[in-house]
Amino acid sequence: MDRKAKGTSAERELIHLLWDRGWFSIRAAGSGSTKYPCPDIMAANGLRRLAIECKSSADPRRYITKQQVEELRQFAAMFACEPWIGFRYGADWYFFSLEDLKDTGRNLLVTEELARMKGLSLNQLAGEKLTFSSSALPQSASLPSQS
Repeated sequence: MDRKAKGTSAERELIHLLWDRGWFSIRAAGSGSTKYPCPDIMAANGLRRLAIECKSSADPRRYITKQQVEELRQFAAMFACEPWIGFRYGADWYFFSLEDLKDTGRNLLVTEELARMKGLSLNQLAGEKLTFSSSALPQSASLPSQS
């Protein structure tokens, strides 16, 4: 599987994990391939809105460009949502606020060690897995009837 396919697979995995926790979430296909700021994932639960840029690879050192971080910051400001960077190490996801990334000069860096020390787990960011049903939705977010 090539690098882009692995990234897409990780993003889809995170979408399912968020839905399992009661978060409506979508993947922005083509994020990073346009001149406009766009995160990989948008998620909301009725109380909070998240814009998430995802990174996944076998390398314990993950870099993200300052431009990607600035575009995520701009997008989040325009959509009034929280910007997060999600890193997957093995089966575990860790989430960072933009301020918690290590500045290397040209890029920002997260190591697996830093992820385990400072990153939020998926449960810390989005809550525990729950049994999802339409009755758990806020009144204003009811699913359309299937007539």
